[in-house]
Amino acid sequence: MAGDSLEQLQDCIGYRFLNPQLLLEALTHSSFAQETPERVRDNEQLEFLGDAVLNFLVSVRLADAFPQYAEGKLSRARARLVAADHLAKVAGKLELGDYLRLGRGEEKTGGRSKSNLLVNALEALVAALFRDGGLEPARRFVEGFVLPEDLAGNAPDLFTTDYKSALQEYLQGEREGPADYRVVEESGPEHQKTFTVEVSAGNDRVARGRGGSKKAAEQRAARSLLQRLGRKTEAHDGGT
Repeated sequence: MAGDSLEQLQDCIGYRFLNPQLLLEALTHSSFAQETPERVRDNEQLEFLGDAVLNFLVSVRLADAFPQYAEGKLSRARARLVAADHLAKVAGKLELGDYLRLGRGEEKTGGRSKSNLLVNALEALVAALFRDGGLEPARRFVEGFVLPEDLAGNAPDLFTTDYKSALQEYLQGEREGPADYRVVEESGPEHQKTFTVEVSAGNDRVARGRGGSKKAAEQRAARSLLQRLGRKTEAHDGGT
């Protein structure tokens, strides 16, 4: 579908481009631009601009929604909302990979499903919307597709420290392999289970955590191990 059905993509995002060439540019990978005999622009400059526009719009929305929170807390939430893994999921839901213009090499190596290409195209799309119609269509897109529908309801996930990521970053800094998590115990009735998870990370360093979900138990286990490693953690983990 590459290069085709841009009408369908515009229907999906709810915006009609006055200059469709901007949309085409947002979907053009450098490998395509290098291989085609025509002079075409790739999406790298739009990606650069889109990253800034995206960060700005997410920052404004967070500041409006949570005026009581300090800069550090808002920065943490913004980092999650513009993180590559989140943006890749957004691009996946839009099936953005189907519309990419790729060179033969990228096409053969599965470029349409590569997270970095999808994220770059999504950021370029934000910039294309901004270039074509100003801040308002870019804002509508970000609020409609990037931000959770119930921002306040997602506050626990947005503002809770991700101890698993913090542990992973620490281990990478120490040039160690990833931590291993496993459920060692389940208790309670089916509708209200409590999980105990054990995390291990090289040299027999082990810690456990309990929670009402596997995810919460993993976070608490990671937090416990970070504390054992002498890393500072917040007083409340907020996981349930």
